[in-house]
Amino acid sequence: MFALADCNNFFASCERVFRPDLQGKPIIVLSNNDGCAIARSNEAKALGIRMGDPFFKIRDIVERHNVAVFSGNMALYGDMSQRVRWVLQEFAPSIEVYSIDEAFLDLRGMTNIDFDSYAKHISAQCWKMTSIPVSVGIAPTKTLAKIASKLCKQYPKLRGGCYMHRPQDIEKVLRKYPIEDVWGIGRRTVPKLKARGVNTAYDFTQLSELLVKSLLGVTGLRTWRELRGEACIEFEDGFEAKQSICVSRSFSSEIYNLNQLQEQIANFAATMAEKLRKQHSVTAEVVVFAYTNRFRESEPQRYANSLVSFTTPTADARTIITQAVRATKSMYQSGYGYKKAGVIATKIGDENSVMHSLFEDRESLEREHRLTTVLDTINSTFGKGTIKLAVQGSGKIKSLSDNQSPHYTTLWSDIPTVTVK
Repeated sequence: MFALADCNNFFASCERVFRPDLQGKPIIVLSNNDGCAIARSNEAKALGIRMGDPFFKIRDIVERHNVAVFSGNMALYGDMSQRVRWVLQEFAPSIEVYSIDEAFLDLRGMTNIDFDSYAKHISAQCWKMTSIPVSVGIAPTKTLAKIASKLCKQYPKLRGGCYMHRPQDIEKVLRKYPIEDVWGIGRRTVPKLKARGVNTAYDFTQLSELLVKSLLGVTGLRTWRELRGEACIEFEDGFEAKQSICVSRSFSSEIYNLNQLQEQIANFAATMAEKLRKQHSVTAEVVVFAYTNRFRESEPQRYANSLVSFTTPTADARTIITQAVRATKSMYQSGYGYKKAGVIATKIGDENSVMHSLFEDRESLEREHRLTTVLDTINSTFGKGTIKLAVQGSGKIKSLSDNQSPHYTTLWSDIPTVTVK
């Protein structure tokens, strides 16, 4: 058996943890620069607010119904996600983190368990320990487990847990389950299937194996088998390092000044280096880019980029930031308003497989490594950006976040205080 634990309306739920006054009230969370709705509470969905709706288009609904609006707070959401995973780890030999708000649990080999009660118990414990509502679906395959978890959201009487295993129950659910909502069925695939009368997950299971393979290939065939109860999607309990890392942002307003652009690039590079170190990787190449606002056609347009190569692959923030800032200066041209910029790490490898040059100062490299470790420890303990390079300026990205909540769990200064009278 496999379980899928899915946090309900995760970003909105994270905001509610520290704002209990918002229970039962509509909430939306906005994307970068407060552009679009990327998370909605059930109450906000009921008002007709859709995923991706531009904020300026729904402002009247927000004001009319007193919807609570938050700018994205990824530091908070990432920390709360980790807390949920800590709870989930107590219930299975291994877990596979699928996204910031979803994780699979490997329950194979666990016997003499009432899985329906087990699913409800996992959900209840997540709520008790984190105050995040979590839907837990258990089924013979990962694809069916995802469907089971969605049933929890549709039917509150399931109390957060659903065990879907009997063939007759699976068939009943699949007959009503839209094909476009099946995990593994892409948007481009849906028209092909609907043209052949496939509107539900059950319809899909009734196609022949040959037809499925010819239409959707091996990946689609795996989904078809999973829906028919055959577990064939591997459980990945190990951590797979990313082969490229991009850190970029759109700015709240155009940047015309080189120093300001370098400051933003330096902060992107620092974040990228941190991501590399977290997955124990190094990079041999970094691409730095910046471009203007293509929607302002009356303004001069430019896309600038520069490639930085390292003789010895590195994850050292100071090395990467220094080179990224130099690259920014080389590609910068005055007279242009840069609306978006970023850095991309490529040629990523394992930190333990670096081939060093005979002419390198190994003592200096070891000293750099120890210093970086100390800086990471300090920033992890006292909050990101506690210690940074001068070129990073304030350490803040030039973007709109007028409605961002405090960093309740990641900054000492934002820890809530309670007064008892």
